[in-house]
Amino acid sequence: MNAVVLAVGVMLALSLCRVHVVVALIVGAVAGGLAGGLSLDDTLQAFQAGLGKGATVALSYALLGAFAVAIAKSGTAHALADRALGMINGGSEAGSGKLRLVLLVLLLGAAIASQNILPIHIAFIPLLIPPLLFVMNKLRLDRRLVACVLTFGLITPYMFLPVGFGAIFLNDILLANVRDGGLDTTGVSVMHAMALPALGMVFGLVVAFFSYRRKRDYAPAATSGGSEPADKVSYTPKTLLVALVAVVTAFGVQLWLDSMIMGALAGFIVFSLSGVVRWREADDLFTEGMKMMAMIGFIMIAANGFASVMQATGHIESMVTTSADYIGDNKALAALLMLVVGLLITLGIGSSFSTVPIIAAIYVPLAMHMGFSPLAIVSLVGTAAALGDAGSPASDSTLGPTAGLNVDGQHNHIWDTVVPTFLHYNLPLIAFGWAAAMVL
Repeated sequence: MNAVVLAVGVMLALSLCRVHVVVALIVGAVAGGLAGGLSLDDTLQAFQAGLGKGATVALSYALLGAFAVAIAKSGTAHALADRALGMINGGSEAGSGKLRLVLLVLLLGAAIASQNILPIHIAFIPLLIPPLLFVMNKLRLDRRLVACVLTFGLITPYMFLPVGFGAIFLNDILLANVRDGGLDTTGVSVMHAMALPALGMVFGLVVAFFSYRRKRDYAPAATSGGSEPADKVSYTPKTLLVALVAVVTAFGVQLWLDSMIMGALAGFIVFSLSGVVRWREADDLFTEGMKMMAMIGFIMIAANGFASVMQATGHIESMVTTSADYIGDNKALAALLMLVVGLLITLGIGSSFSTVPIIAAIYVPLAMHMGFSPLAIVSLVGTAAALGDAGSPASDSTLGPTAGLNVDGQHNHIWDTVVPTFLHYNLPLIAFGWAAAMVL
């Protein structure tokens, strides 16, 4: 059996059995390494060699977590929650239904903005979602739907809009690697190429609204007087203004230095200098924020070790070439196999950004040989890479929503985030990506 298929299968099976994702990644990597012909020592060395590649991302998320806690300290999210609670307490059942929709649209807008307008990625989730959990409970909102909404906003913008993270994925990674594969991309509109796959994501989101339309009850959070969260944070116009300045500062520094680490640090400093975060509290808040994002950081580090073992076996390339051998002259089968192989790779690695270079080197010449158009080739490679970002236990697009929704321990990462997002996004992506390859 191909080592990558085995390793991803073991990792997913253990995750579905509620084994922690880090443990599942390690066991899956060892199983894949041994199946790929590596000794146990070589497997562990390859795993350890890959850990360092995730250190920068882990540190970025840790600092963004500290920044998120500082924003929460300003009371910004609680101001929003208070407004929502006021609407619930003073409204009818029909009004609550409208508020559910407004809240979901707000979260969708925040997720989209985190990729393109204010590229802080998943850092907004732990600062915005926890104060709203009390509101969601009052509205009896199914958190699986919230997870689908957040994941949609984290993925679709970068795979369609060439701004922010989308500029990195579409221009710097996708088009660059397709060109390196030998295809002339002059005049190719990446938005045109990815329009149908993005429409598949929209289709999945619409289906999710029907799948999780029923109300769902959660155990009530600890409350003060039964009408508001016990850990409610006080806020004033000054603290809200400081939060706005800090966010703008973090955004500006991130764009200036191209560093999420320095952007988050600058935003935290603004809070400290303003007095919203007192100097004697700064150390505790910083530690709290880092702990909040620690799980995501460790999973991302372990995912890099997993990817390093898979690459060391050489079975990623053999899986791609083997699929090419089965294709023959069947373009429809070729498109389908390319997408499925991309799904398997991204499910294991957890990063669509890292998948593009792996598959483009072989898929681009193969697709050119079979007569696919330049638009179709860009669409195939881009969709094959994006597949699996939703639904991977090690993807930050699933880890982020879980980090916010599971603060009270009532949202399981695998069954409430990974499985719903896999079903609602990967299946439509395969269908719409295949259709794009055939019609473009």
